Amino acid sequence: MQPSGFNFQQNHFQLFGLPQSFALDATQLDQHYRALQTQVHPDKSAHLSEAEQRLAMQHSTQVNEAYQTLRNSLRRARYLLSLQGVDTQEETNTAMPVDFLMEQMEWREAVAEADDVSVLDELEARLHRETRVLENELAGKLDNEKNYADAAGLVRKLRFMEKLAEEIHSAYDAIDS
Repeated sequence: MQPSGFNFQQNHFQLFGLPQSFALDATQLDQHYRALQTQVHPDKSAHLSEAEQRLAMQHSTQVNEAYQTLRNSLRRARYLLSLQGVDTQEETNTAMPVDFLMEQMEWREAVAEADDVSVLDELEARLHRETRVLENELAGKLDNEKNYADAAGLVRKLRFMEKLAEEIHSAYDAIDS
């Protein structure tokens, strides 16, 4: 059971029939995902041989992994850079501009001191705005300028922002309990 047009050699963007870019139409991604899922869902292969069922499971897994990668801006940026042979060096290159690190410390202090949901709401809204600015800058570096070294630096910053969002969510949980 090889769904029409399914090819394990395709990159995630090709799999979903989308342009290979950081800027992404989320609605289109969701539509293509649902369409592919109807083709490759394991339930559709229950009547097939064991080998064909394994292949169907691999197809389904590839579709799910590709979808999870493309729908998350940090993962999508990493993936785009990997397609260009660029390592973001997130584990080894932790050097960041001093002003960015100072801002991160201020953010974390504000989150730690937040004792009210409204304060966390405000921090979360501000983080969301700043993340969007960073993602727009990343789109420019990846899609327009093809400046992959600068894009890798922005990915490292975006990772900090994602961790900060997790800390804010943990702070919500702490206030709720």
